Amino acid sequence: MSEHIDAKRLLIPQLGPLYGFFGQYSYAFMRICTGAILIPHGVGKMFSDAPWQTAPMERMGLWPPLLWAMLVAGTEFFGAIFLTIGLFTRFAAAVVMIEMFVIAYFINGPKGFLWTRGGYEYPLLWGLLCLAILFRGGGRLSVDQYLPKEL
Repeated sequence: MSEHIDAKRLLIPQLGPLYGFFGQYSYAFMRICTGAILIPHGVGKMFSDAPWQTAPMERMGLWPPLLWAMLVAGTEFFGAIFLTIGLFTRFAAAVVMIEMFVIAYFINGPKGFLWTRGGYEYPLLWGLLCLAILFRGGGRLSVDQYLPKEL
C-alpha cells in the first residue's frame, strides 16, 4: 500500500527516497503511538489505589457501576496494548473508539471543545484515530499479519 513519491513535486527532491522509505511505516507508527499513549490511562485505572471508580458510571446511570468501571479499565488497558502490538487490532480499535466517543459526548461534551476546560477534543481525537485503525486493520509491523484470519 505504498504510494509513489513524485520527486518533481517536492521542494527538496533529494528527500524523496527518505519519504518513500519511512512513508511505508507511517501507518504502523500512528497505530503504535495511539495505543502506547493510551496505555498509561489504562494502567492508572487498573492498578491505582482506587482502580474501580464507579462514580462516573453512577452519574451516567449505568448499572451495575462496578461492571462498567471494570469494562472501561479493561478496554483502556488491554485495548491499548492490543493496538500497540497490533493484535486483534480491528476489535481493539472498535472498543476503544466506542469508549472514546462515549467519553467525548457524555463526560467531556458539556464542557465544550477546549481541553483547558476539560473539553471533548482529546477523546474525540483518539476515537477518530481508532476509527481509522478500525478501517485499516493491523497493517505492517503487527501481530495480526501473522494470524491466519483477521476480524
